[in-house]
Amino acid sequence: MSCVFLSIAVRVAETMVRINQTTTVTEFLFTGFPQFEDGSLLFFIPLFVIYIFIVIGNLTVFFAVKMDTRLHNPMYNFISIFSFLEIWYTTATIPKMLSNLISRQRTISMIGCLLQMYFFHSLGNSEGILLTTMAIDRYIAICNPLRYPTIMTPRLCAQLSAGSCIFGFLVLLPEIAWISTLPFCGPNQIYQIFCDFEPVLRLACTDTSMILIEDVIHAVAIIFSALIIALSYIRIITVILRIPSVEGRQKAFSTCAAHLGVFLMFYGSVSLMYLRFSATFPPILDTAIALMFAVLAPFFNPIIYSFRNKDMKIAIKKLFCPQKTVNLSSDQC
Repeated sequence: MSCVFLSIAVRVAETMVRINQTTTVTEFLFTGFPQFEDGSLLFFIPLFVIYIFIVIGNLTVFFAVKMDTRLHNPMYNFISIFSFLEIWYTTATIPKMLSNLISRQRTISMIGCLLQMYFFHSLGNSEGILLTTMAIDRYIAICNPLRYPTIMTPRLCAQLSAGSCIFGFLVLLPEIAWISTLPFCGPNQIYQIFCDFEPVLRLACTDTSMILIEDVIHAVAIIFSALIIALSYIRIITVILRIPSVEGRQKAFSTCAAHLGVFLMFYGSVSLMYLRFSATFPPILDTAIALMFAVLAPFFNPIIYSFRNKDMKIAIKKLFCPQKTVNLSSDQC
């Protein structure tokens, strides 16, 4: 499915760029790492290690869920898909960041920039929708446990998973197509560590009032999703606090703690980046915020899901030690 979206995105970007005859800028220059000029390797190595950990960690979570039949339920299915999306979400930006850190020519082509924006934000949109779906899933499981098996059927689970990805990729196509028609004839320096909407739109040789409309659209989408998730967890916590037994409350809280942690990390960093409208931050703070939601959030997700969940830890142990019987109370293979 990702190959189909890639083919469509490339064709749209190439066509629209050819149509726009007034475009003179053919590539952009990243200036988000100005302070790293003299010690780029010092930043390259930890970023490279983090990227490898993100890929291996999320692949481990993905295959642990797929290989352990005990985890074949809606909650873990959503977690596995979220982990799979995280791999491509970081792959859309981090390899180019690594290239920029060791290259004197920190440039990206017009089409490359459009594709990076498209895939980064499409995958981010898909993750946001999936997090909303996961919150609703937990709401039904805890607040309506008797009806949960009949509501969250395997078929509905598959439809929600596929719908999150398809909608996340389709909703951004018109916006990227519109950006590709804008004339870029002046400065080509992107004051960020990857291609993003606002830095790119500010370089357009046209009325930039559309930036405000873009900000409003993004803000409404972020706030709406965050509100649904927040209300779901408020209701979930209210129900959990009514559980009479301490053991029951602890089990219910432990089930939702990982989801809540990922939600706060994902939407917290995204809000800092996209809910500031005309407010401007110092370049170093801009870079730090971008790294937070593009690198650090995906880095901590597999840690949260594996260390905070006993079933996931057992599944991971079984994945790496398939010939050994894993004891529920054991911490070693």
